Amino acid sequence: QVQLVESGGGLVQAGGSLRLSCAASGSIFSINDMDWYRQFPGKQRALVAWITSGGSTNYADSVKGRFTISRDKNTVYLQMNSLKTEDTAVYYCHTKHIGVGYWGQGTQVTVSS
Repeated sequence: QVQLVESGGGLVQAGGSLRLSCAASGSIFSINDMDWYRQFPGKQRALVAWITSGGSTNYADSVKGRFTISRDKNTVYLQMNSLKTEDTAVYYCHTKHIGVGYWGQGTQVTVSS
């Protein structure tokens, strides 16, 4: 069983930065791949970035060059720079453990023009 808790969301002006954190806990003390998704109002959750157990990182084209995913033990981070109004969404961290997906509660990111 895994619990994920996001933090770091908030209101920022366009061009600004935010750093999201996701802390994992539960019956395990290490996990494999960790992901960040985001969900716009009325839309399906979309994959933003992910980091593998080996440390390799991948990004959606829409955030490439602006966002950076990293991890430290059981915490994953999403550094978001050069934020745009279209980045406004609820951001969720996610992992899969023994075939079961786990989601955080989500953290709101709002980018104003």
